[in-house]
Amino acid sequence: MATQDDTTPAERLRLLQLEFITPRRRGPAASRSTRPTEPAAPLDIDTVDHVQGSVAEVVALTRAAAPDAGPRPASVEGLYGWWRENTAHLEPEKQQHREAVIYRHGLEHALMLGERKVIRRHPCPGCGTWGLFWNQALQRALCVNRYCKDASGGSSTWTLSHLAQEHVNRKEKSARRAT
Repeated sequence: MATQDDTTPAERLRLLQLEFITPRRRGPAASRSTRPTEPAAPLDIDTVDHVQGSVAEVVALTRAAAPDAGPRPASVEGLYGWWRENTAHLEPEKQQHREAVIYRHGLEHALMLGERKVIRRHPCPGCGTWGLFWNQALQRALCVNRYCKDASGGSSTWTLSHLAQEHVNRKEKSARRAT
C-alpha cells in the first residue's frame, strides 16, 4: 500500500498533465482594447515543458541505473513506481538519491500548481526554524529568520534539491531510530 509521500508526486504530475488543455490566462479580458493578431496557445507551454522535463529526467536516471528496464508506463501516474521497481536492487545511497529526486519533483509539481505552502512544511537546513518561504524570483526557498544568514550576510536560501535531500535524510534517520 502506498503512503501519501509515495503518491503525491505522481498525483501532482497527473494533475499538471490534465492542465495541458487549459490555456493560461494572461490578464483580465475586459481590459483588452484590441483583438489579438494571433490566437493564444491551446495549452500552457510552461506546464508542458515541465512535465516533459520531469518525465525525461526520470527515464534517463532509470535507464542509467537499469539499462534493461522495460518500456516506461504510458501514463505519468505509474512513472515513479516504474522507477522504484527497476532500481530496487541499487545500494541504499542510490535509492536515497532516487527518493530525493522524487520528493523534489513533488515540490516542483506543487509549485507549478501554485501550492507555495509546501515549502513552509520544511525546517530551514541552516537554523532549524520553520521560517521558509518560496521566493519566485530566486527560484529558491528563503529563510526569514533574521539570524540565519549566508556567507555574504544575506538571508539564507535553499534549492529544492537541498530541501528534498534534507527531507529524505531526516526520514531515513527516523526510520533507523524506530527499528
